Amino acid sequence: MGKRLHNANSSGKEIPPAKRIRRSKTVCSCNSPRPPFLSAHSTFSWFEEDIWTEIAKFLDGKSLLMLAATNRWFRRAIMDDGIWKFVCLRDLQVPPPQRVAFRWSKLYTSAFNGSHSYMFRQQEKHIDWMRIGAFSFDSSLALLSERLTFPGKIRKEETMEKMLRAHGCCVLDNVKSGIWIADLQLVRCPVCDLNTCDGTMQTLDARHIELFLCEGYQNGSWEYQLVGSHDIKKRADGACGAIFDVKRLDDSSTSAVFDYKSWIGRTNDWQPKAMIAFHAVAVNTNLQENEGLHVKYHAMRAGTDGEVVSIRISQQLL
Repeated sequence: MGKRLHNANSSGKEIPPAKRIRRSKTVCSCNSPRPPFLSAHSTFSWFEEDIWTEIAKFLDGKSLLMLAATNRWFRRAIMDDGIWKFVCLRDLQVPPPQRVAFRWSKLYTSAFNGSHSYMFRQQEKHIDWMRIGAFSFDSSLALLSERLTFPGKIRKEETMEKMLRAHGCCVLDNVKSGIWIADLQLVRCPVCDLNTCDGTMQTLDARHIELFLCEGYQNGSWEYQLVGSHDIKKRADGACGAIFDVKRLDDSSTSAVFDYKSWIGRTNDWQPKAMIAFHAVAVNTNLQENEGLHVKYHAMRAGTDGEVVSIRISQQLL
């Protein structure tokens, strides 16, 4: 047998082996270091769902999607529909509706992905657009007006033609309640050939928030119908259009729309202006010398006798 080796000094006493020098613990690249302000016994979790729910309320839609794409845990937490409802109502600045037919994440995408009616239906006619904002319908009656003055008492028994001549407005019934999104559209004349007509048309385009997600709109079975038209056969200072919830005409927020001198801009300002309230929306573009305007009112219903889900007020120079 071989001899066992021992470390020994000159006196023959055994010397214990030298202790190994331990390296300080390295930080693994896959783990976040514990913050110094947390005690060793803290129960805080980096994946605390309630905390991330609160953080999500301060993020926009793009940031939320980026966070949800990091891993499965964040996807489950961030794609919670309660978060998207909060963010959607926050960005649109409207009160919550009684009910919606789609998930809030889909409604948010539909509202903020840049889609709008003319690009979807008539891309070759579209020139430009501007997002105005969102408002709500509490009642089923909408007042469509070519003027920015208070219409006074509305008589429902009056014919559409008489209302347009006397008041420059008309009333739509069976309007879908809930959140509506308003855009200002600038399009080429939709009834003329592009090669022979240089005319342009300003359109106040309002749609229910669920419209673009409905099959009837996507497959083209829901179409706009002309509900009224009117000619202003004299010089018009501006091309105006407004949509009001009839039930909310007397609201204090709606009065800001009627105070048009505060928002339509100076006489020589040709840029379109818009005003949004909780239950109303209006637009105005100051005009140079002209001979009048041709005004049209269109509505789209969800089926033949369905609710009104989209409204347009368009103006074109005579």
